Amino acid sequence: MHITQHTDYALRVLIYLGANEHRLATIQEIAERFNVSRSHMMKVVNQLIRYGYVTGLRGKGGGLRLARSSSGINIGDVVRKMEHDMNLVECFSRESQCILTDSCRLQGVLGNALNAFLASLDQVSLMDLLSPKQQNILYVPLKKVMNE
Repeated sequence: MHITQHTDYALRVLIYLGANEHRLATIQEIAERFNVSRSHMMKVVNQLIRYGYVTGLRGKGGGLRLARSSSGINIGDVVRKMEHDMNLVECFSRESQCILTDSCRLQGVLGNALNAFLASLDQVSLMDLLSPKQQNILYVPLKKVMNE
């Protein structure tokens, strides 16, 4: 299974915001921290806001924060919403041109694997990903952010 870079960044944003829940974070700050373009990060964050994972406050002193508790954000749900195409192989698509589709068992095997992958992610909340070690790595003191 492969998740897109877009979903990877979405998960990183959620982890970053969860590790810095005591303050607001900016898109620019997050983009710089992960060495991603600001415009790309804006697309990711806008989608997270649309799905209700993140709240954005505009204006001076604005920024981003989690829209709900980290225990209320399910990683399987995030992946399902952020991924636009969960077709592992062509035969998962209605437009499949594969001549083996009618008699091939691969689709069922890969479908089971995809379901197992997502079921595993369904067992994880954002809070489960926020270990003290990660918080130390991601934590940016407020003074440092304010002075930049």
